[in-house]
Amino acid sequence: MSDEEFTGYAQEFAGTVYRVAFHTCKNAADSEDVLQDVLLKLYQEKTPFESREHVRRWLIRVAVNQSRKLLRSAWFRRSRPLEDCAALLEEAAPEESGVFQAVMNLPQKYRTPLYLYYYEGYAVREVASLCGLKESTVSTQLQRARQKLKQMLEEGS
Repeated sequence: MSDEEFTGYAQEFAGTVYRVAFHTCKNAADSEDVLQDVLLKLYQEKTPFESREHVRRWLIRVAVNQSRKLLRSAWFRRSRPLEDCAALLEEAAPEESGVFQAVMNLPQKYRTPLYLYYYEGYAVREVASLCGLKESTVSTQLQRARQKLKQMLEEGS
C-alpha cells in the first residue's frame, strides 16, 4: 500500500474507527489509542484490498477486536472513568443527550451492534460478520437493546 493510499484511507475512515472504539471503550483517550493501533495495522498490512468497502469492513473488524482486547487488559479492568462522557453530553443537543446517555449505559454487548446497525448502516448479516457473532445473536441483541433503551427512556421521562 502506498503512502497516498494509506493517507486517504486514514482520513476517510478515522472517524468511523474512532466511533466504533468509543462505543466499546466509553473513553476518548482509549478510543484514540485503539484508532492509532488500527491505523498502524492498516499501514503494516501487506494483503491488497479489493475495494474501499473491503478496507472499511476490515478497519471496523480490527477496531472491534482491538477494543475488546483493551477491555480484557488488566489495566482497563481496574480503572473505568466515565467522566469523559460528560463532556460529550454537554456538546449534544438536550433532546439527544438522554438517548446518548441511555445508549452509553447499555451493556457493551448491546452497544456495539446497536451502533453498527443504526449509525453505520450495516445490515444484521454484516454486523454479525464484523463482530464475529451469529446473525440470530445480533438480531436478539438488537431487540434486547431496543427494549432496554425504551425502558430507560420511559423511566427517565
